[in-house]
Amino acid sequence: MKTFDGRVIKSISGFYDVEAADGVYTCKCKGSFRNKGVSPVVGDYVTAQHDDANVGSILQIHDRKNILLRPPVANVDKLIIIASADNPKPNLFLIDKMTAIAVSRNIEPIVVFTKADLADCTDLVSVYEKAGIRCLCCSAKEGQGLQAVAALLTDGFYVLTGNSGVGKSSLLNALAPSLELETNEISYKLGRGKHTTRCVTIYHIGQCLIADTPGFSSVEAGEKYDFIKKENLEDSFPEFVEHLGNCKFTGCSHVKDKGCAVLAAVSDGLIPVSRHESYVAMYDEIKDIMDWQLKKDKN
Repeated sequence: MKTFDGRVIKSISGFYDVEAADGVYTCKCKGSFRNKGVSPVVGDYVTAQHDDANVGSILQIHDRKNILLRPPVANVDKLIIIASADNPKPNLFLIDKMTAIAVSRNIEPIVVFTKADLADCTDLVSVYEKAGIRCLCCSAKEGQGLQAVAALLTDGFYVLTGNSGVGKSSLLNALAPSLELETNEISYKLGRGKHTTRCVTIYHIGQCLIADTPGFSSVEAGEKYDFIKKENLEDSFPEFVEHLGNCKFTGCSHVKDKGCAVLAAVSDGLIPVSRHESYVAMYDEIKDIMDWQLKKDKN
């Protein structure tokens, strides 16, 4: 029986592929984890045991520096949020929600608009550059902007996330053709794509690790979501930071308060209107959530 340390690179139906120094081993989770309501996720560093004859067992999940519930990944360095310039139309609220969650977890968010051959991305890129978030546009079909995207991928662990049909797998195939990931065309009738990625899987591309994840439309009803506490939300929007503390009244929610410095910055064009609208929508979602509810959702 061999005991080793490794990293979970794939998780599906209760089986975990753990990459060790000498290869990849398929393991299951010890019952003691299930009894505690704890499960490994892709990106976890673990200690496992394997005898090469049967499926191995994960013995220990090491401390995480961060974790996301959607997509379920841990120890992330950068979250690349993929949206399409068109077909389907970009959902800015969804993008902003993911950037805020990333910032709140000390993960750098990067926004990439695909399908730049279908629509001009200039205004979209400007919104996120003004917010201090790296943003690029590209077209896997035409090869446009792929070098700039590839230049982002240095060392570290990157996670790709976004709606179904925005071209995550197509982008990975363009960056690393040897992957030969399955892709599907968008449905013009429905305006969305089928989720060809069915589980979170880590791939080696150059010096970095990249996780491809299922599209949002594949998330099952009742799956857990990431939350940001109301009092921390303002810090999750980088463009707000320089204006915080300048409001007329303490405890300003930056929604419609008089003398709000953030609202003044929106009015002056320093903060994009769409970003503030997303902040308000997120604030309305979480303003009445109590700490005990957050603890319950994590169990």
